[in-house]
Amino acid sequence: MTRHALHALPLLLALGSLAAGQEIPAHPDELSFEPIVFEPPKAADHRHVLNNGMVVFIAEDKALPLVNISLTLKVGSWLDPPGQEGLASYTGSQMRRGGTKSLSAEELDERLDFLAAQVSSGFGPTSGGASLNCLTDNLEESLALLVEMLREPRFQEDRLELAREQSLQAMKKRNDDSADIEGREWNVLLNGEGHFTNRFTTEASIGAITRDDLLAFHRQYVHPERMIAAVSGSFETADMLRRLEEAFADWPGTPTELPPIPDTIDPVAPGLYRIEKDVNQGRVSIGLPGVKRDHPDVYALELMVDILGGSGFTSRITTTVRSNEGLAYDARAAMSFGVWYPGRFRAMFQSKSPTVAWASELVLEEIRKIRDEGVTPEELATAQSSLIETFPSSFNSKARSMAIFASDEYTGRDPSYWKTYRDRIRAVTADDVQRVARTHLLPEKMILLVVGNQEAIDRGDEKHAVTLEALAPGGKVTVLPLRDPMTMKMP
Repeated sequence: MTRHALHALPLLLALGSLAAGQEIPAHPDELSFEPIVFEPPKAADHRHVLNNGMVVFIAEDKALPLVNISLTLKVGSWLDPPGQEGLASYTGSQMRRGGTKSLSAEELDERLDFLAAQVSSGFGPTSGGASLNCLTDNLEESLALLVEMLREPRFQEDRLELAREQSLQAMKKRNDDSADIEGREWNVLLNGEGHFTNRFTTEASIGAITRDDLLAFHRQYVHPERMIAAVSGSFETADMLRRLEEAFADWPGTPTELPPIPDTIDPVAPGLYRIEKDVNQGRVSIGLPGVKRDHPDVYALELMVDILGGSGFTSRITTTVRSNEGLAYDARAAMSFGVWYPGRFRAMFQSKSPTVAWASELVLEEIRKIRDEGVTPEELATAQSSLIETFPSSFNSKARSMAIFASDEYTGRDPSYWKTYRDRIRAVTADDVQRVARTHLLPEKMILLVVGNQEAIDRGDEKHAVTLEALAPGGKVTVLPLRDPMTMKMP
């Protein structure tokens, strides 16, 4: 059988199966299928609480002789002391890289390799994580190593020094890539210079972090009461719960009270913000602060942004900027819904310097159109079908389902969210989409960030007489210098 015949075999089998139940139509558009019947699993059916207070979501999955354990920890860089930015991040990474009480870093690496076990740890801005993936036959020792890493990390001095040196080398490259500059400064513009997500590590801050600081941070914040586990794999549930009870029992100390994660942002004033970088393509972000995920408009907003710029080649921004005009390889829009503080709307693209202003005008025009003209019934139906029909993929494995439940437990999501999601998407009307576009996509409040060769961008394209200054919301134009990569201060 030829390669082409092999590739066609699934289609032939599908058509053969279809023919058994109905006549083969003249065109694929006429195919009809039974609706997908899917009910998401319920978190309550998998939730357990250990004697030490740790919440565990657990599901058996015996397809492979593997066990997955993923831990979410209530810890993050919002807890970094002033002058020690990076302490949480170093503590999280060095728990794994720096060995344990009984094993040096090198011995731990060697033992995990021998067991074919993968163990990781790390702390981000608003949460920490640790994970284990191992063979069921090696679970006992692998779990013991995971718990020892969590409970009694060595924080080996030479590994800490290596991490410090790697950080310094990475800092020197902070201004090398225009994409890094854009992402960093976009977050500053939207959240504010003083927001904890913009408290950058510096040469001074990582130099002020010692092994004793890591030990103290770990002792203060890492405790089973602050852990949520997602567990799946080849095991018996009762046996796994027993193992976890024993592994995390008798943990010394009690966790100190956590300060809350800051729930506010301080965005800059609307306007055009320009950063000079000598590259042949300009990077553009256009957007404004949004809402948290419990806002009643989130379902209509999700559909609105999908139609505007989130649904690949069928979205308006991609069609206009990429397909019709050929101005960018990737032009799209996205909207995040914040958990702890407001999310944001962002349209983005990268274009040759002379066409940056023109492409920016086209994106702003698409934003205006969806506000003023709304969406068609066909666009809305396509977006709704896409979100509804791909919904089951969110739960396509036991590991992924348990991870969702652990995340929801940590962030306090409404337990009814997954059960009602599709009905809420179906209930959105075209009027709802236009209403939320008019309410939340306010042109006069937009922030426009452009990173690139500003002189080449200003020369523009001779066929399209548009300038960035003419597009600046409120007529405000601000030139931002590049930060010193080691101190993160602006000149």
